Amino acid sequence: MELDHIFICVSKGAPEARELIDFGLIEASSNVHPGQGTANRRFFFHNVFLELLYLEDATEAKSDVTANTGLYERCSFLNDASAFGFCFKPNHETQQKPNFKSWQYKPVFFPAPNCVEVAIAPYCEPMWFFISFLGPANPAKQKEPIHHDVPLQYLTNTRVFQPLSEAPSDAWEKANQLASFSVLNHPETLLELEFDHHREARAHDFRPALPLRIKW
Repeated sequence: MELDHIFICVSKGAPEARELIDFGLIEASSNVHPGQGTANRRFFFHNVFLELLYLEDATEAKSDVTANTGLYERCSFLNDASAFGFCFKPNHETQQKPNFKSWQYKPVFFPAPNCVEVAIAPYCEPMWFFISFLGPANPAKQKEPIHHDVPLQYLTNTRVFQPLSEAPSDAWEKANQLASFSVLNHPETLLELEFDHHREARAHDFRPALPLRIKW
């Protein structure tokens, strides 16, 4: 499996997107997730996209269908719930299941029988999930802007710093086995995205607005 997109939970309406726009990223289309109670603002690159996810409807997010995802807790910044999420997709045509232990989430905006495989993991970890039908040929992605004022093209390394209050899950361990991806039990909360092998030796830290550092 390989990374498809990343989310960071933010304030309602995602005003934090202004930090990314001022940095030089071109904003793409946004989505509302009916029945899930969330919405987003998105920024696309050549091989991944970054989603700023926020709570739109608490009742929907706490519904029987969605509650176990922990999205309400994550988007409400409750307790020690991680604000990060990582969506993986198959890296070969025959892969239908993730490498980690999971349960099936069936949001109402997905046509049956499609589902999201959500990792069995505590909320203090990022939300790990897998969507089997995603792929690079997705025509919706091809319509999004991927050329930015700052020269970021391919995500080449991802590092996640996340404090853990429980033992790491199977998904945490499996994520650490992926190429160019690492997740560390660390007192600070930070997502570090490296683009194009850090060939320009430059970096930008978006804290305190976002727990994000970009290197290129």
